[in-house]
Amino acid sequence: MFKKITLILILSVALAGFLILRPYIFKNQDAPTIEDRLPDADYIGKAYILDVARETSGMLYYNKIPFRDLLSYEFILSQGKLYGLNLQKPIYFFGKERGDVGAIIQVSDSSKIGEGIKRLTKIIEVDDTLINEQKIYRYKKENIYLTYSNNYLFVFKGNNFTFFNKRISLAKRNEQSNLWKAFLGEKQFKNEKLVIYSKARQLNEYGIEKVIFAHDSDSTSFSLKAYVKNIKNFNFKQKGAGISFANTGSTNKMLNIHIDSKKLREHPEDPIYQLLVRLGRKISFPTKEFLTAWEGDLSFREGGKQTIQESYIETVLDEDFNTTEVEKKKAVEVPGFSLLFTTNQHGKNFINKLFAKGILTKTDGKFRFLYSPPLKMNIVKNTYYFYSGDLCPTTEIHAKNNGIFLRKGTKIEFNLDSLSRNEAFGTLYIPVDRLFKGGKRFNF
Repeated sequence: MFKKITLILILSVALAGFLILRPYIFKNQDAPTIEDRLPDADYIGKAYILDVARETSGMLYYNKIPFRDLLSYEFILSQGKLYGLNLQKPIYFFGKERGDVGAIIQVSDSSKIGEGIKRLTKIIEVDDTLINEQKIYRYKKENIYLTYSNNYLFVFKGNNFTFFNKRISLAKRNEQSNLWKAFLGEKQFKNEKLVIYSKARQLNEYGIEKVIFAHDSDSTSFSLKAYVKNIKNFNFKQKGAGISFANTGSTNKMLNIHIDSKKLREHPEDPIYQLLVRLGRKISFPTKEFLTAWEGDLSFREGGKQTIQESYIETVLDEDFNTTEVEKKKAVEVPGFSLLFTTNQHGKNFINKLFAKGILTKTDGKFRFLYSPPLKMNIVKNTYYFYSGDLCPTTEIHAKNNGIFLRKGTKIEFNLDSLSRNEAFGTLYIPVDRLFKGGKRFNF
């Protein structure tokens, strides 16, 4: 009898425990959030596409872009609603150095996406397949993939779709990657509508911990605001002011640098020092000698034309038909090229090294840097001037660290806005007319 009572008590306790714990034992596992699904990559980012459309509308209408209506806030919002996409939420995107890129768009009604895919198949040839009961659509010609579930749509271009799709489709709740946690918790550019973030391993080679870019635009240019955080403190800082050539409208390439370089030359182990040495090695440039002699100011201009007076011999006849050779001068236009840099007591040694390496040559009283036009040289108070015209171009004093360079025919301007111990802020400007006009597409 005692055994029966004991058994009943045990069963009663077990039943009570089961009833109490049942909701926890059989609790449905919460579905992962969009943020839980996001895969790591060299570059990651987010975009509030509707806000970006609103910000860029003025730029599109000012430049009379033919397809501007298709990029308007109203049109994009209507298309999102039509095909079940929640474009009021951020779109997340990522990219790898090798070329893989992808984007994850949040879905409000997955039943509408199928209609969008049907319309897509009427424009391009799309095939489909099943992977783990998930339908995958592919545009084989461009290696583009598309798949979706009840709360996300994944678009991908590249060779490693299966790898990234596995991470996205099999993600679990609260398994957000540390990289995305760091990015989404980042304070820099927190309120911007388009942000790109990277902590790629390749950056470490240059001593950089992370870089962040944010979009900005006006009617004439598209710009990226940049933030760079170094692993250690920079071994250089901005100067108060330095000498530069004055900028002109005909400038195609330009560089102004004004930094205190003393500490950099004392730290040859610095990643930036090492990078400069590696780059210089490609043309046998004596980088170490340059950094030893350089006092931190450098200005370069290329573009337009400069005028020189060139001598020539002309044979003339006198009234008795006797020939006489007369030296005359004529104005000749040459490519505009100007370079200046400040040095210390080691400047002459650096110049001699350039001659020894064949990077600087002298012929008929003119100097050449490799394939530059013939140049005049002038030295004033340890500042070396090289210029292709007869007269040295106008100079000015300022503290700007900026430049202009050409990328596939597009003139891009950059500016170092501020520099602290281990942080730097800058801006990259891309002209709008080159982005949209002339039937040309801008590609990096």
